[in-house]
Amino acid sequence: MAATTNTATTPVDSVSADELAAKAVHKRYEGLVMVRTKAIKGKGAWYWAHLEPMLVHNTDTGLPKAVKLRCSLCDAVFSASNPSRTASEHLKRGTCPNFNSLAKPISSVSPSPTTAATASATQSNRKRSSPSVTVSATGGVLVGSGSGCSYQATPLAIVDPSRCFGELAYSPAPGAVVTASGGSFVPQHQQHLVLSGGKEDIGALAMLEDSVKKLKSPKTSPGPTLSKSQIECAVDYLADWIYECCGSVSFSSLEHPKFRAFLNQVGLPPLSRRELAGSRLDSKYEEVKTESEARIRDAMFFQVASDGWKVKSFASGEESLVNLTVNLPNGTSLYRRAVFLSGSVPSKYAEEVLWETVTGISGNAVQQCAGIVADKFKAKALRNLENQHHWMVNLSCQFQGFNSLIKDFSKELPLFKTVTENALKLGNFINNTSQVRSSFQKYHLQESGSACLLRVPLRDHGSLNFGPVHTMIEDIFNSARALQLVLLDETYKMVSMEDPVAGEVAEMIRDMGFWNDLEAVLSLVKLIKEMAQDIETERPLVGQCLPLWDDLRTKVKDWCSKFHIAEGPVEKVIERRFKKNYHPAWAAAYILDPLYLIKDLSGKYLPPFKCLTLEQEKDVDKLITRLVSREEAHIALMELMKWRTEGLDPVYAQAVQMKDRDPITGKMKIANPQSSRLVWETYLTEFKTLGKVAVRLIFLHATSCGFKCSWSLLRWVGAHGHSRVAMDRAQKLIFIAAHSKLERRDFSSDEEKDAELFAMANEAYEKDIVGLERPP
Repeated sequence: MAATTNTATTPVDSVSADELAAKAVHKRYEGLVMVRTKAIKGKGAWYWAHLEPMLVHNTDTGLPKAVKLRCSLCDAVFSASNPSRTASEHLKRGTCPNFNSLAKPISSVSPSPTTAATASATQSNRKRSSPSVTVSATGGVLVGSGSGCSYQATPLAIVDPSRCFGELAYSPAPGAVVTASGGSFVPQHQQHLVLSGGKEDIGALAMLEDSVKKLKSPKTSPGPTLSKSQIECAVDYLADWIYECCGSVSFSSLEHPKFRAFLNQVGLPPLSRRELAGSRLDSKYEEVKTESEARIRDAMFFQVASDGWKVKSFASGEESLVNLTVNLPNGTSLYRRAVFLSGSVPSKYAEEVLWETVTGISGNAVQQCAGIVADKFKAKALRNLENQHHWMVNLSCQFQGFNSLIKDFSKELPLFKTVTENALKLGNFINNTSQVRSSFQKYHLQESGSACLLRVPLRDHGSLNFGPVHTMIEDIFNSARALQLVLLDETYKMVSMEDPVAGEVAEMIRDMGFWNDLEAVLSLVKLIKEMAQDIETERPLVGQCLPLWDDLRTKVKDWCSKFHIAEGPVEKVIERRFKKNYHPAWAAAYILDPLYLIKDLSGKYLPPFKCLTLEQEKDVDKLITRLVSREEAHIALMELMKWRTEGLDPVYAQAVQMKDRDPITGKMKIANPQSSRLVWETYLTEFKTLGKVAVRLIFLHATSCGFKCSWSLLRWVGAHGHSRVAMDRAQKLIFIAAHSKLERRDFSSDEEKDAELFAMANEAYEKDIVGLERPP
């Protein structure tokens, strides 16, 4: 009986053993596949590009019994026990017939004996010969010496120089070396040869030798061999890059001969611009759109940001791109759509576009939209929507507000008017008086390394924004040394005797007050622009608006003290712009955000009510009661009083306000920006009504800055705006590019990056000029 039992269990044991062995083999196979995949991506040994793991199955059971390595070049199969040894023996030692035929770098190819002999002969005669190009009669090796360029080609055995050139001038002796100088070939025994094409025949001869070599070895690969998966991955990356450039790289450039040669060199197939602008673009758009909509559905509420309502002028007309973005409570920004404008649009149209965007995102649940931030239409469109829908908080963009402050100063501050008039007088006189202009260019070249004119606005400065005027003032200030030298020139003295304006300009240049005023204007504009740039980069939330304007007032007071400017007119301009931008949500968010709690003498962290004016305190009460239902209004005010007296636990307050140093900018930043909202949702649960208001309010962005489209695409849209297919493709292209940039938090344009790069190069050049002029 026992024997019977043993006989019956034996097959079961063998089957189990086979399965275990098969599992071990399969695990080994998966490990090799994983290693090869990483290597193909650049994280492993080189030989995995040519060795592929494969499973060998048992013919009886069908289970895998061994793992082998197959050479993709010659289909040979080897053991997988030691891939490195296999690669060394099969690939490096020349066993594989196809491995040596792959393209190798020029540096790895050893010269032939004939080439070496010719090179040594040329080297020995270098002292006696002028810069030349050497041609071997036996090989046609071309070597440019001296200052000329060089080209070395492999010997062409079927070309006989005596047959090619003998009928023209001479028959060189075997082994003779022929040199070409100035377009003519001269043998060492000074017999003269004139090529019909001159120096250009050197390149043609090299091309002929390359063609013969290709015909002799048709199987030679022009570049590395890539697997199908590698090619697909590379093409996907390339397509994504083109889409994300958003018009900076045209689809037609894919057919440029140089670009096709590059693809061929790296082993990629030529790309079809129809496919990239058609099916592949549609597929990528659907993928990105699906991901974006899924993120929006996960959020409880959102804010719509609208940027670009101010029209820009291009050669094809006035074009503008309005970007509509969705800001989520977790700090993520997602692109929604683009609206193309031609010229200015009425406020009612903007209101319809904004509300259509809200309903398109939330459907019937429009209360999910906590508000809108836009760079225009605060007084009408935004206010109308807010009055119609009491739960919305609609803000004006602070980046736009700070930039508008420069325009306010240029129109209302007497200092700006005086400096502008004086700068225009000086600039027009220097540019329009030929003798003075020549003298100025001479000294400007001497001082800065360039001979250029002052950039004076062509039209009346009163009808312009301050940008062109600021450029002119900057040019004059940077040319101070050159202008001083112009006054000392004899030419200027002669002009002064005939033109009374020359005397006025000379007096102005000598006046230190003029230069002090110039510096004051430039300093104030720089101060505001730097703050605006920080706003665009940091994208502050609504609770930070009041501290931002307080910071501006402090810096402007310091500016007034430094340049001895009366504070009254300056403060008046700032307060007028502040009131235009102000929203009660600024004060409410400042009070409700735990980030701005202040530690009192008792150790409590309390809301900063003492930093508000009496009107702003009233605004807090009004806004909170507007954002809740009538039944909850009194509860919200009671909870607000409790928040005012009790504040937040010190440990949680310190955790919210904890800062880390940014490794890139070096500035101290909040370690966890989401902690302000999370404290209300998780810890401050006793404030049920006030908490609902707080979480919807403190996440709102104070700027509408986001994706910046390239000027080239805007010009293209202006030219093809009436084509439905073209506009559909433009929408998809912008959506993909904007989605990628917002995900990387990249809020700059390619044009700005290029301008910054050239500015850095110009600064380095100017430093070099100054360094050269300084005596040791």
